[in-house]
Amino acid sequence: MNNTLSLNPPFSITRNLILKRKLSLKSFWILSISLTIFLLVFYIFQINSIIQNTYLIQGYHEKVKELSEKNKKLELSLTELNSLENLESLVQNLNYEKVDKIRYIQVLGGQIVTK
Repeated sequence: MNNTLSLNPPFSITRNLILKRKLSLKSFWILSISLTIFLLVFYIFQINSIIQNTYLIQGYHEKVKELSEKNKKLELSLTELNSLENLESLVQNLNYEKVDKIRYIQVLGGQIVTK
């Protein structure tokens, strides 16, 4: 009652599958080994890059620390240079005179200057 149609191919399927399987297995191993080698080399380059960047970052942190210490020293020296004692000696070196009496100019409220 079940009708089945089967076609017989003109060549042997099992023999070709075995040959294809051997070739594909050989190519699979070649591709697997070459991919593994490529990934190992790529991994080595990545690790090298990470280590190099880590050393650069550490160097930059050291430089930032040195510059911040230098900045603090410069701020302290600026504070010392702007102290009142140093300003008095600077005024004396510039030959300024001490003022005894202050006189202001009186401006009359009703006068306006026009052009």
